Amino acid sequence: MVDATTDTKASAVLDSAHIGDIEGAFGTLPLDHPPSVGLKARLVTLFAIVGPGLIVMVGDNDAGAFGTYTQAGQMYGTSLLWVLLLLVPVLYVNQEMVLRLGVVTGVGHARLILERFGRFWGAFSVIDLFILNALTIVTEFIGISLGLHYLGLPKIPGVLLSAVAVVAAASTGSFRRFEQVCMALVAGSFLLVPIYWIVHPPAGQMVRDFLIPRLPRGADLSKVVLLIIAVIGTTVAPWQLFFQQSYIIDKRITPRFIAYEKADLWIGIVIVIVGAAAIIAFTAATFSGHPEFGTFTDAEGVAQGLGKYVSKLAGILFALALIDASIIGAAAVGLSTSYALSDVLGLKHSLHRKVTDAKGFYLAFAGLLVVSAVIVLIPGSPLGLLTVGVQVLAGVLLPSATVFLLFLCNDREVLGPWVNGLALNLFTSMVIGILVVLSLILTAGVLFPDLGANAVLAILGGGAVLMAAVGVMFLIARRRHPPLPVVRQLPGRGTWRMPPLTLLATPKLSLARTIGLTVLRAYLLLAMLLVVVRVVQLALGH
Repeated sequence: MVDATTDTKASAVLDSAHIGDIEGAFGTLPLDHPPSVGLKARLVTLFAIVGPGLIVMVGDNDAGAFGTYTQAGQMYGTSLLWVLLLLVPVLYVNQEMVLRLGVVTGVGHARLILERFGRFWGAFSVIDLFILNALTIVTEFIGISLGLHYLGLPKIPGVLLSAVAVVAAASTGSFRRFEQVCMALVAGSFLLVPIYWIVHPPAGQMVRDFLIPRLPRGADLSKVVLLIIAVIGTTVAPWQLFFQQSYIIDKRITPRFIAYEKADLWIGIVIVIVGAAAIIAFTAATFSGHPEFGTFTDAEGVAQGLGKYVSKLAGILFALALIDASIIGAAAVGLSTSYALSDVLGLKHSLHRKVTDAKGFYLAFAGLLVVSAVIVLIPGSPLGLLTVGVQVLAGVLLPSATVFLLFLCNDREVLGPWVNGLALNLFTSMVIGILVVLSLILTAGVLFPDLGANAVLAILGGGAVLMAAVGVMFLIARRRHPPLPVVRQLPGRGTWRMPPLTLLATPKLSLARTIGLTVLRAYLLLAMLLVVVRVVQLALGH
């Protein structure tokens, strides 16, 4: 075995617990594990590696996702399934970049932002993440409470027991044990499969709506666009970036296993997209032709509809799936916050450590979950407004998170031969542009509930023109100042890792990037302030 302290000093890894054998839910790989040869050996390696991609993707199909997908199905049938298909490349590109950052650097996302962009942006990213994640965890416990209510179980002990169970699973000092619990929750997500078969929605219609983009006939364009944005916001969320990078590091995955981790990510993406499609489809089929179609309330209302129009079993399975999804979502979102805070504050942060050896890490995790659970149990809490606030803030902050991700993946000091290529940069830049435009529409839609179709089209059109102009400017600048070529075929690329942070050259922001970050900073502060003011006004009845 390699001495952990020595290895930590020779690399950028900040916690010695992040170096050692890979201890996954389905197997262990020694630090000096030889290359896998043959199908059986590769499958054994894959089973040991699998976990980060599965957990981050299944955790993304959480309580908020259940609410958004069922709303899409009950309001508009399966006509918006095509949105899920368009999100597949966005999901993969975003998570592949953080995956690469994790295995190559050994340093968490929040710490990299702090070191490469300064204290302000490091603090800004963590504070934003903390607020958004805290509200997201509240929505997870709302989902748990809705599921418990449908099942006829007491809300207060059920919610508190769920919070305690999640904290207990993460606090054993065994990474493997926590991941085994998460894998059991991942298996619980397959409760959606029997519901799909019981309801049996028309497969032909689903295929058509997957492949042929269209908007629901006769629907209010502004409301449809806002729901599409909500689907995007609940499927691609900022916490995913921070969680997967830190969890990969905590699992001790290095560049030699990057292909297996990409396979893990693809498995997770397939599960999340299939699950989302199933929820939309069986909700649409359940309410089609009934008075409740087009009058969505919440996820519990969907469970009641399944019990009323399909079978009691279908309603029970849906409630159990909602509780399962909310628990794994709370665990993943809570960990992403605890990892990020510990990254920035320089605290020990590993599930391999016992509570007594990483008090700050576990205290942040437990405190966030317990406080969120208590908020849900407070009589009169504006739970519906909190859910709206989470969706809006996620939509506002996602472009910012993706911008930092793109910058980090083009930082040669950080990724060396693993930096992005031109095609990936162009695609990610286009995604960022679209996300900015959609976040503007989402923010405007919450601030101005009567936002009309013409206003939505005007924002979309203006955004498209601006994106085209920026693209032309980028291509002109790249032709005048071509970047240095990236040598990707280095003999040691498979084992290349970022040097210690103290040895990296100080990054120099170009004038264009400085202006861009300043504008982004101003937009984020203004948009967040306006959203918070609007939500408070609604809570006070104005």
